[in-house]
Amino acid sequence: MASLTVWKFGTPFGAEDALERLKALQEQQLIVVQDAAVVSWEAGKNKPKTRQMHDTKAAGALGGGFWGMLFGLIFFVPLLGLAIGAAAGALAGSLTDVGISDSFIRSVRDKVTPGTSALFLLSSDAVFDRVKEEFTATDAELISTNLSAEQEQRLRMAFESED
Repeated sequence: MASLTVWKFGTPFGAEDALERLKALQEQQLIVVQDAAVVSWEAGKNKPKTRQMHDTKAAGALGGGFWGMLFGLIFFVPLLGLAIGAAAGALAGSLTDVGISDSFIRSVRDKVTPGTSALFLLSSDAVFDRVKEEFTATDAELISTNLSAEQEQRLRMAFESED
């Protein structure tokens, strides 16, 4: 079963460093990184920069549609005003079906702010003690949503790459 987690860091570049740590852990077969995206938000900027780890054609990748929708709901919808509100509500409702709740979105929105960064990670088969050990020395804060097998399947079906 996959789990979708969000790691928040106190600097705009902490998430990039964390991704490198996770790649090393994956090489040691201590975690399977199915997909990831980094959000870096430099102080003084109006919006964050986002980058997806995998090519959308890679096995296990969720595709740009998923990341784009999730990041749009978290970071950009509050800036767009009421005209987009109803559509955003419908999108948020569809994410609830795959285990991403309004409270998760609000929590991430409140915590990932200018001057911080976040790593959004879809992973499985983690050796949690070793992964936790690798992140103990960082300033990471974990926000987590564990997806059931059914929710994972719905997520994949809803956001599969059409390439």
